[in-house]
Amino acid sequence: MRVKSLSDVVEEFLQSKHMKKIVLLSLVLTFVYYRCPGICSPLLNELSHMVEKMDLMLGKDYQILTISFDHREKPPIGKEKKANYIASIPRAVDPAGWRFCTADSATVHALTDAAGFYFKRDGNDYIHAGTLIFISPDGKIARYIFGIQYLPFDVTMALVEAGEGKTGPTTARLLNFCYSYQRETRSYAFNIVRVSGMIIVAAAAIFVLVIVLKPRRKSGEPTEERH
Repeated sequence: MRVKSLSDVVEEFLQSKHMKKIVLLSLVLTFVYYRCPGICSPLLNELSHMVEKMDLMLGKDYQILTISFDHREKPPIGKEKKANYIASIPRAVDPAGWRFCTADSATVHALTDAAGFYFKRDGNDYIHAGTLIFISPDGKIARYIFGIQYLPFDVTMALVEAGEGKTGPTTARLLNFCYSYQRETRSYAFNIVRVSGMIIVAAAAIFVLVIVLKPRRKSGEPTEERH
């Protein structure tokens, strides 16, 4: 039996919610539970701040899908959370670009297993990590950013990386060339080797052009004598 990919599971989930396919742009996937007394609210608050601060436009350059892994939570609480977070963003955004969903237990486990996200019931609450999962337009996981505090630059770079092969802002493509992901620090760092190589190649090309285009003295042409 074929193991379902994250793309397959997400698409089936959205169809069950009568939603259009969402993985057409770079996607930020977050798993939370809406009544969480711990890190879920700070994570969503920080994500809403990223939506405000980034040059990329929600709904145009990327989308966000937030899913509750608590099967006891129902759609009304998701709608309430969406209204609150969309209203908290001071810039104009496409509300359809950020979806807040709930799901039954079987669907929750299918989604979290496919995404590599794990949680454990602890009394009436859950033990779980805080993470942003970046998914490419073809449904593949491109990057995880862990924790509940993020830099707009890191989130932008992760989205650009997830969307490789898609047309994106020129500045973002240039940044993607100049910076590379460092697994040790889980952040993006300036790639001096790549940029130095680009500078050397550019300098060599300019040198060749100067040599080729430099006017040459015709054979037999008298030289100017100086007294």
